[in-house]
Amino acid sequence: MTRVRDGGAGAPPTKHRALLAAIVTLIVTISAAIYAGASADDGAQDHTPRAQAGLSRGEAAPASTGAWVGAWATAPAAAEPGTETTGMAGRSVRNVVHTSVGGTGARITLSNLYGQAPLTVTHASIALASGPGTAAAIADTMRRLTFRGSARVIIPAGGQVMSDTARITIPYGANVLVTTFSPVPSGPVTYHPRAQQTSYLADGDRTADVTGVAYTTPTPFWRYLTALDVLSHEAEGTVVAFGDSITDGLGSETDADHRWTDVLAERLHEAAGTGRDTPRYSVVNEGISGNRILTGRAGRPADNPSGLSRFRRDVLERTNPKVVVVLLGVNDILHSPELADRDGILTGLHTLVGQAHARGLKVVGGTITPFGGSSRDTKARETMRQQVNGEIRAGRVFDEVVDFDKALRDAYDPRRLRSDYDSGDHLHPSDKGYARMGDTLDLDALKGAAPVRA
Repeated sequence: MTRVRDGGAGAPPTKHRALLAAIVTLIVTISAAIYAGASADDGAQDHTPRAQAGLSRGEAAPASTGAWVGAWATAPAAAEPGTETTGMAGRSVRNVVHTSVGGTGARITLSNLYGQAPLTVTHASIALASGPGTAAAIADTMRRLTFRGSARVIIPAGGQVMSDTARITIPYGANVLVTTFSPVPSGPVTYHPRAQQTSYLADGDRTADVTGVAYTTPTPFWRYLTALDVLSHEAEGTVVAFGDSITDGLGSETDADHRWTDVLAERLHEAAGTGRDTPRYSVVNEGISGNRILTGRAGRPADNPSGLSRFRRDVLERTNPKVVVVLLGVNDILHSPELADRDGILTGLHTLVGQAHARGLKVVGGTITPFGGSSRDTKARETMRQQVNGEIRAGRVFDEVVDFDKALRDAYDPRRLRSDYDSGDHLHPSDKGYARMGDTLDLDALKGAAPVRA
C-alpha cells in the first residue's frame, strides 16, 4: 500500500514548480526566523527559573522506565482577544484534556508564544478529574508541578517551558486537570479557541483545589497548555495529526471526545490490547480551525499560522513523533484560491513531506473532503479539490494515503458529504462522520518509517 512519490504526468512544469518551491522555502525561512526571534525574559533579579525562547526540558527519567510519548497536545493558535493588558492575572486556569495513552509519570508544556510580556506562573498542578464534565479532582491524584525544582517559573514573551516529571499514574482515556495560576498581568493569553472541551476558571489561587467548587466559570478554550506527555509502557511513539478544523473536531459533540483522532487513538489502544501486530502509538491532535497550508493571518507571530510555518513546532518538536497524518488544503481552496492554485497546494504539501522525511517521520496524507453545498462552494473550487485529490491518490505526494473523501462523500452526489456524515454546514463532519474517518485509516499504514530516498 506504500505510495512512492514521483514526478509523474500530473506534476507541474519544471520552471513553475521551481518558482513555487522557492516561494514556499521563503515562507518557511521567514516564519522560522519570527519564532526563533521571540524575546528573552525581563531580566528581573531573582532566582526564579526562566524558560528560554525555545523549550526547556523537564527532569529526565531513566530510560528503562518506559518511553516518553504525547498523551495529548494542541497547537497554540492565536492571541486571545480581550486579554492584551491583564491576561489571566489573579485567576486559576483549569484546563481539561483527554489522554490517548496511559503512563506512570507526566510532564506538561506551557506556552507564552503570543504574550507580549513575561508570564509568571507561581503554582501549577496536575490531577485526574473525578468524572466527566467537572472541575473536581480525585483527591489523592493531585500533584504540584515544578519547573527545574521550583513551583514558580517565568516564561518569556514568545517562549515555552516543560515541567519536571510528576509521579502520577494516568490511565488511557482519562480526563486530566492541568491548572495554572499567575498573580501578575501578562497578555495577551496564548490559547486554542476550538477545544470542543469544557475547561474552567476560578478567582484566586485554586490550583490545589480538589472540590472544583471555586471553578464557577466554564470556558470553551485551552489556555497556555500545549502538551501533556506521559512516561508509558503502552506506547513507544506518537502519531501527530496535523490539519485544520476537520482535525480540530469542529462540529463534533463537546466533551464527548468524538474527533476522528479520538477514534484512531481508541482503535490503536484496543489493537494493542488484543495483541495485534499494529504500532504501539499514542495520538496527539495538532489541528487548528481555519488553518491553511500556505498563508496565516496577521501578527508576529501570526494568529492561525500557516501549516508551512508551524510544522516544525507542532509536529517535529512534539515528543517522540513517528508518523504524521496530514489533512490540509480545504481552506486554501475555499478562502484564498487566488494564492493557492493546484500547484501551490501540492508544492506546500511536498514541502511538509520533505521536512518530515528529514526527521525520519513517515507521512500519511488524507484526501480533501467534500464541501458541496457549503457557503463558499463553486465549480472552480470543486475542480481544484478534485485535481489535488487526484495527485494524492496517484501516490505522488505522501507515503501512504487515507481516502477521507471517498469515506465521507455521498455516493449519489460525490461533491457533497453523505447526509448522515454532515454536521449541517456541508463542510464539517458529524460525530458519525468523524467516527467514519477514524475507522477509515488503516492501522498498518502507520507501520514503518520514512522511505529511503536515492
